[in-house]
Amino acid sequence: MKQQGKNRLFIDEVRIKLTAGDGGNGCVSFRREKYVPKGGPDGGDGGNGGSIYFQATTKLHTLIDLKYHAHWIAPKGMHGSGNNRHGKNGKDLIISVPCGTIIRDWESGEILADLKENEQQFLAVKGGKGGKGNARFVSSTYQTPRFAEKGEKGEEKEFLLELKLIADVGFVGLPNAGKSTLLSSITSAKPKIADYPFTTLTPNLGVVSLPGYRTITVADIPGIIEGASEGKGLGHDFLKHIERTRVLLFLIDTGDPEPENTIEILEHELEAYSPVFNEKPKIYVFNKLDITENYNRFNKKIKNKKWKVPIFGISAVTGKGVKPLLNTIFHIVEEARNNEKDEPIPIETRYVYEAPFKIYKEPDGFRVEGKRVFRVLQMTDFENEEAVQYLQRVLTHMGLFRALKRAKAKDGDLIYIGDYEFTYSGDIISKDTSEYRNKKKHE
Repeated sequence: MKQQGKNRLFIDEVRIKLTAGDGGNGCVSFRREKYVPKGGPDGGDGGNGGSIYFQATTKLHTLIDLKYHAHWIAPKGMHGSGNNRHGKNGKDLIISVPCGTIIRDWESGEILADLKENEQQFLAVKGGKGGKGNARFVSSTYQTPRFAEKGEKGEEKEFLLELKLIADVGFVGLPNAGKSTLLSSITSAKPKIADYPFTTLTPNLGVVSLPGYRTITVADIPGIIEGASEGKGLGHDFLKHIERTRVLLFLIDTGDPEPENTIEILEHELEAYSPVFNEKPKIYVFNKLDITENYNRFNKKIKNKKWKVPIFGISAVTGKGVKPLLNTIFHIVEEARNNEKDEPIPIETRYVYEAPFKIYKEPDGFRVEGKRVFRVLQMTDFENEEAVQYLQRVLTHMGLFRALKRAKAKDGDLIYIGDYEFTYSGDIISKDTSEYRNKKKHE
């Protein structure tokens, strides 16, 4: 895995707006051929608008590309035309995001998808349906329809994308414990290394290759300090990236005068941030044994103590003790992988009936909510009398007027459906009796 370039910013949270493509309009057309004086309707349907998907990929490790492309718009469907020619569908857009991206609804904060696996997809916004051409409305009693449907508007929604890195092993330690040095010595990653604290300001990923085609993904998380769970230091910015690691490697500077206290601080901060860390396997690794004093201290004082987890002494600079450490890590990671439980697959799918609309009382009338009703209105050409009559038949078939009567609607009451508004008059919606207005709230 290649390391991100020096000037490549690490962005792990992005707000993004998506607009799916509108459906194309259906066509009103009649066949005209020589020696055929009464050609029938031949208007084609409009094409469907393009949808937008999020797709996880292992090739990305940051949301930086979306930071500077905050609004994506999918292509519209083409309009239908005569001779029963259907409009071309708008092409779907696929937005690549790193594995580990959580997709939330911007307004509610609800998690809509968690893209963990490579090439896993999520349909974010759906393209509008193409309108039917007049050829689709021919019946035995209605031979010459002179209207067509308008294309449906594509969905538009805002999302919050949050990245939580996925790695087998997460390096945890105080600033300047040697995490970046260890990462650079066992992988091809090239993190910034210096002899002062907080040289690592972004998480770094790397892949360890072991004999037998074995691999381990490791993450160097920026140094944790006391109070990190409360936002001190780099705080919450990067603690979340350790949540998805299978194994925690605590890297301790062997020259630390109180290593047990340091480990206690690290474990306390992780536990305070999320209880999930209590369940993860841990390894304590004492670094910088290339220094004579540290080497002697590890063998005489640290090594012989009773520790609750496996401990190792290494030198990330010289590589001493690293090979047995990696072999042990691999076995622990393998065990953790095998113990992971896949999400249960539902045995039975239940289909719940959903009413096509709901009616709510308003001070000056009623509000009707329902996707099916709104779609029919949205795709109606109110400038065409036949189209309005067709809408009348569809709403009658849905039972809207019967429901309004049961709700005690009176002539003159205003009926709101989405951004649309018209005046109730029995069970009629027409250009003559309706005070229809399309109130686009955002235009």
